[in-house]
This record gives sequence, C-alpha cells and structure tokens, in this order.
Amino acid sequence: MRTGTRTRKRMKKIKLGFDNYSIRELGWKAPRLLDYAASLQLDSILLSDLFVYADHSERYLKDLKAKADDLGVEIQMGTGGICPSSDRRETAFGSPEEHLRLTLRIAGVLGSTAARCFLGGMDDRKDPGGIQRHIETTVELLRKVRSHALDLGVKIAVENHAGDLQARELVGLIEAAGKDYVGATVDAGNATWTLEDPVRNLEILAPYAVSSGIRDSMVWEDGRGARVQWTAMGEGCVDTEAYAEKFRALCPNVPFQLEIISGIQRSFPYLDSAFWGPYESVRASDFAAFLALAKRGSPLEAFQAPAPPEKGAAIQTYQKTQLEHSIKYCKEELGLGLK
Repeated sequence: MRTGTRTRKRMKKIKLGFDNYSIRELGWKAPRLLDYAASLQLDSILLSDLFVYADHSERYLKDLKAKADDLGVEIQMGTGGICPSSDRRETAFGSPEEHLRLTLRIAGVLGSTAARCFLGGMDDRKDPGGIQRHIETTVELLRKVRSHALDLGVKIAVENHAGDLQARELVGLIEAAGKDYVGATVDAGNATWTLEDPVRNLEILAPYAVSSGIRDSMVWEDGRGARVQWTAMGEGCVDTEAYAEKFRALCPNVPFQLEIISGIQRSFPYLDSAFWGPYESVRASDFAAFLALAKRGSPLEAFQAPAPPEKGAAIQTYQKTQLEHSIKYCKEELGLGLK
C-alpha cells in the first residue's frame, strides 16, 4: 500500500536498518556490512550471529564500535538458539549459559542495548511437553544471567522465531523471566509461521519490543489450508502501511530492521485435524485474522536458483536485490528512516 507524500511528512521518523541474515550468502564480516549499511543511508544494522566477527576480543569489538559511530550506524547484535532443551540451540560457544554470557559481553562492548536470540523452531512445538517445556527451560536459563544483563544495561531480546512462539507465548516467556531484562525481537515474517497476522502479532509484542526483523509475506489458501511465502517488502499481502504506522506509534525507539528471506514456501494444512496438535493454544480470534490474510493473498512461485556453477552467484544477487528493493520501498513508500 502506498503512502502519499503529504501524509509521510506528518509521520514520526524512526530508524531503518537490516539484519545481516538478509544477505547471508555473501558471507560478509561485520566491517564490510557496516560499510554497506552506510552506503545505503541506513541508521542501524542487526548483526544477528556471533560468526560475523573476526574475533570476540575487546579490542576488535571496540574498533568495530568506533567504525560504526564514525559511519553513523547503530549496531544491534544477537545470536542464535539458546534454549537448552531445543535441538536448534547453538553449540559452538559452550553451554547455553556460557553462550548467553558471551553474547551479553559482546553487546556491552558494542554498545548494543539489545541482544537478540531465539528459543528454536516450529518442530519444538511437536516435542513431548510441547512448546511450554521449552519455554520453561529457556526461562530458567535467562534467570541465571539476569544480574549480568542488568549490570551491562542490555536487554535479552527473544525473537518469535521460525514458527516456535506465537506472540502471546513470547509475552508469557518474557513475563515469567522478567521484563526488566528480557524483551522481544518482533519478527513479522515468523508471525505467519505461527498462524498469525503480523499486524496483530505486532500489537501484542509492541510493549516488549526492543529489536525487530521485518519482511512481507504472501499467504494464500491452497485447498488443504494455506501456504506462506516470505517476500520483499510490498510484494506480499500484509498491510505494510498499517504495520509501519503501528510500529511507528507503538515502538518509536526500536529500529525497523529488515530481515528479508524471500522465495521459500511452507504449507499449513489446517483443514487436517492432525495438524492441530502443536497448535492447541491458538486463539480463534488470532486464527481468524490469519484466515483473513490468506483470503487476500494469491499464489506465488517459489524462487528456484539455477544449477551450479551459477547457483551461488544467483542466490547472492537475489538476496541483495530483494533487500535493496525492500529498503527503497520502506524509504519511499512507508517514509521510514532518519537519513
């Protein structure tokens, strides 16, 4: 949806940035990513994994912070899965507690007030005890690092990730752990993987939001339920204008950071009764909003990369093009960004 020039002039300006996962196939490290963000006249960047740094030494991280300050780009940082009971947990940095403490230390040196992380993915909903068991083990872990987070002034920003947590479940996790040191990374695309309308998801998570990962989605009915394909901004059926307006009003101090993951499709066969086991907690009103989204959508073709040797370069070009299209759309159509 388009926003008129006169309307945009009345809008409160908020920071615009991107998550480095959007261009993951390029394999760029943090310094080059900062230069790229500056070249696009962006205000922030979410460095969402710990592999993006040459090392984790204080000297290296301070130099990176100085570079970001010189470029006028705010760094938010993060990592992967932290839940001790999830198969999606990151194991390269020691135990879950060691991993989380390292993440917080890096955030402190970089001046990031948020440390993005996540529980797991949609398969965690199918495990014995369901998603609630994983919520409980994550809360237990978070409590172990509470004083460390508070001392550093860093909020642990748990994301609704890859179909793991609905917005209300993430709120329950944050409240159980303590909202004085735990907040939310609001992910618009992942909302559709938990049968949610991203606008409604934002309304629920906004009071807890400290970081974000935004993309559009196309949702359409397919005879068995619905299919979801994530898209560049403006190419899906989400009301992006309403989303941006609510984000601006409800999260004015949170960067609007694009995490564009276009081209893949996933099926949600909710007309099959067997589908509903992991989703018994879904509220009828929330699901109704998702159904309305599906009725607005139309089928898309999934992205298909050519065969090697052209495959790698084609994926890199596709990811970069999708991100830059989305940045242009957010600046020109939604009036986002300070620069």
